[in-house]
Amino acid sequence: MRIDKFLKNSRIIKRRTVAKEACEKGRILVNGKTAKPGTEVQVDDVIEIVFGDKTMKVAVEQLTEHVKKDDAQAMYRILT
Repeated sequence: MRIDKFLKNSRIIKRRTVAKEACEKGRILVNGKTAKPGTEVQVDDVIEIVFGDKTMKVAVEQLTEHVKKDDAQAMYRILT
């Protein structure tokens, strides 16, 4: 699954266009490497998201195409 779609489906970022822009500006890292919007993520990948001066690190737990709001948090595990 593409990183921009994963961030939107998991509700870490609310809109896919915002996730795409964050990737293009170098604010998203997958396994320590800068991610482009089309970067594929797999289960157990570590995603680092920079929000201003805060950094969020999550591990991918599952990849789901269609997910309900209540189930979205099961797609990842917060590391820091």
